[in-house]
Amino acid sequence: MKDKDMYTPNDIKGQTQQVPGEESKMNPQPIYDNVNCNGYGRLKGKTAIITGGDSGIGRAVSVAYAKEGCNVVIVYNIADDDANDTKRIIESYDGNALLIKGNIKDSNICNQIIDKTIDQFGRLDILVNNAAEQHPQTNLEDITDEQLDDTFRTNIFSVFYLTRAAMPYLKEGSSIINTSSVTAFKGSKDLIDYSSSKGAITSFTRSLSANLADKKIRVNQVAPGPIWTPLIPSTFNKEKVDTFGQDTPLRRPGQPVELAEAYIFLASDGSTFMTGQTIHINGGEIVNG
Repeated sequence: MKDKDMYTPNDIKGQTQQVPGEESKMNPQPIYDNVNCNGYGRLKGKTAIITGGDSGIGRAVSVAYAKEGCNVVIVYNIADDDANDTKRIIESYDGNALLIKGNIKDSNICNQIIDKTIDQFGRLDILVNNAAEQHPQTNLEDITDEQLDDTFRTNIFSVFYLTRAAMPYLKEGSSIINTSSVTAFKGSKDLIDYSSSKGAITSFTRSLSANLADKKIRVNQVAPGPIWTPLIPSTFNKEKVDTFGQDTPLRRPGQPVELAEAYIFLASDGSTFMTGQTIHINGGEIVNG
């Protein structure tokens, strides 16, 4: 897919959604699939869990994994239409997808996700902790206890819960991939709690990678910049959406499909000497770490 095929920032003007956002209501639709690539069997026979796999970055990763021969477990919370659309897309490529609906803030739900995955596919090789929520606030004092709790439970507690529950089934060669954010490295004045939770994911990634190195289980992360997903029109006002991504060196937001290859790489044998690392896909922003 070439730059000229990507939408320009003007295409996204004039739209917002209620929380939570739905991909089916976005215009233009995010680009989630490289239709010119049918996969190379890089994940053949493996099974992956992808949280937030129904839409946005998660949908792109789910479809890409399926095209590489991977069984995909799509964990989602509310958007039934998006989840079923993603399942249909995967099946159109002769892939296998299991939908699991549930709120990953609850550790019991996370335990059930692992159990259902093993019951369905008999193995777990890849865990992609991708789901997140954000709630912009201009002032720190406007962040309520409830908002803080919701943000951290979705963004980092769930990562801990799912990874802990997955550990008995992961083995040498397995891969854990977390979705951090450019905000974990450069901060965000209106996303203080979100950025903090993504910073926690970064520390979790680095610490767990060291902890699991002897078991030869790799732990890495992707740190996206501004990507056109349902999170954007459902959490930012019209003014923010109108200019979304224009402050990157490439002067546009990214598409979910532009991240999918990184998640394939981190799950495949192409990255066997890589753990505790971050892949930055942010439109050219230079950050430390």
